[in-house]
Amino acid sequence: MSTATDNKTGRKAPAGERVADWADGRLGIYSLAKANMRKIFPDHWSFMLGEICLYSFIIIILTGVYLTLFFHPSMNEVEYHGSYVPMQGVLMSEAFASTLDISFDVRGGLLIRQIHHWAALIFVAAMIVHMMRVFFTGAFRKPREVNWIFGFLLLVLGMFTGFTGYSLPDDLLSGTGVRFMQGAILSVPVVGTYLSMFLFGGEFPGGDFVARFYSVHILLLPGIMMGLLVAHLILVFYHKHTQYAGPGKTNKNVVGMPLLPVYMAKAGGFFFLVFGVIAVVAAVASINPIWALGPYRPDHVSTGAQPDWYMGMPEGLIRAMPGWEINLWGHTLVLGVFIPLILFPLVLGAIAVWPFIESWVTGDKREHHILDRPRNVPTRTAFGVAWIAEYIVLLIGGGNDMFAQYFHLSINSITWFVRIGFFVVPVVAFIVTKRICLGLQRRDRDKVLHGRETGIIKRLPHGEFVEVHEPLSQGKLHTLTAHEQYKPVEIGPTVDENGVERKVKATEKLRAKLSKGFYAEGNQIPKPTVEEYREIQSGHGHH
Repeated sequence: MSTATDNKTGRKAPAGERVADWADGRLGIYSLAKANMRKIFPDHWSFMLGEICLYSFIIIILTGVYLTLFFHPSMNEVEYHGSYVPMQGVLMSEAFASTLDISFDVRGGLLIRQIHHWAALIFVAAMIVHMMRVFFTGAFRKPREVNWIFGFLLLVLGMFTGFTGYSLPDDLLSGTGVRFMQGAILSVPVVGTYLSMFLFGGEFPGGDFVARFYSVHILLLPGIMMGLLVAHLILVFYHKHTQYAGPGKTNKNVVGMPLLPVYMAKAGGFFFLVFGVIAVVAAVASINPIWALGPYRPDHVSTGAQPDWYMGMPEGLIRAMPGWEINLWGHTLVLGVFIPLILFPLVLGAIAVWPFIESWVTGDKREHHILDRPRNVPTRTAFGVAWIAEYIVLLIGGGNDMFAQYFHLSINSITWFVRIGFFVVPVVAFIVTKRICLGLQRRDRDKVLHGRETGIIKRLPHGEFVEVHEPLSQGKLHTLTAHEQYKPVEIGPTVDENGVERKVKATEKLRAKLSKGFYAEGNQIPKPTVEEYREIQSGHGHH
């Protein structure tokens, strides 16, 4: 800390130092900076996935603020007289007209619109990829379960924020999507019609949904997301960063670079790189050209109407579901829409509850700061791949008409593929992924015991040809053998020393059964022991 006046020279301290001193006297920024600015962050490319999420969210906020200055969230009907000649004289809502004005009359408006939309798509994509990195490496384990839930909620809110956002222009494509959502709401027994009337201010499309979606899009959902994002980053700082296994890396330290100046310089440069890439994509790839679609009319549906990709899962569920209906007490229950509406949060939320299931099965309550290699936890990795495969199948279902058109297939064949694939593809993906992981574990075991293949063929004195193997370095050996291997949970004796039978709870039996499925023989390859390694390295069976 400096003083306002240097006691030795009598000169005043520079203005920046005086401002910093003033702030420190009121906020304690020096002690705060000293405690956090030298925080260590590991250096690995996969950690940049989370940064892409953060930076694209910042870009969404910046461009969104600009767009709110010119957008009119009103469904009042007006006659268009703007710069886009083909639309002149057409009746449309003020929302659609103002979006046209942003695109053709506001300087830089079309570019900002497209940056905003592309950033939203990249934001959700980056969140899913980031969450998969966290999932496959086990970064969700204690003490980060709460942060995992925060990340999942950010993903869900990001999906619905995107949906409300692309619905605002009131064009034919987004209006079709809103109509789709309204049909799903109507399928909810008892309260569906009330929810629809409340949301739309009357019969669809009503006169209020753009204004209501606008408030939700720019205030409610972003506000919640901002709070979750801040909490997420605070927990990252508090829990310290995870790191991949390697020499010198333990659960009690972090090996990497300090936040200042190295990490901040790299992060700042990466932000501008992300911004630049999104700007280039927005400048050369048109997205959501509403002028080619026209304003929304309830009696029209645009050809090839598709939602943004992240809403393909619920769309695929509804498109693949048979049109079942049942009549009860004079009321029709539309199962063809209601069942997918129930399945959507179950499929999406399956990945969110996994950390708690795994913790319960293993009984592991320790803190973990060292990441797993996905191959060393085959059951978890197989489940994650199965979930991704399920998502892809439903995404195909959500665009079944487009797949049929571009690949010259029958739309009925694609629909039946989705119906059958919903149950079959995840199971196949699970089995195949697990076998691949076990094969990779065997290869790692062989590497540890026999070394790396050099490609050099050597002839022994008795005429046998063998390949020369080069022993691995100590660092590589550590990386390949640092993972833990759990033992299956045992129920234990069901009869005590007095011969009295102990009642075993159903949950205890289930846990033991799942534990065997995770860690029993055939579900993980035993790590080589020190004795095995020394025996082979001493020349017994090693070339």
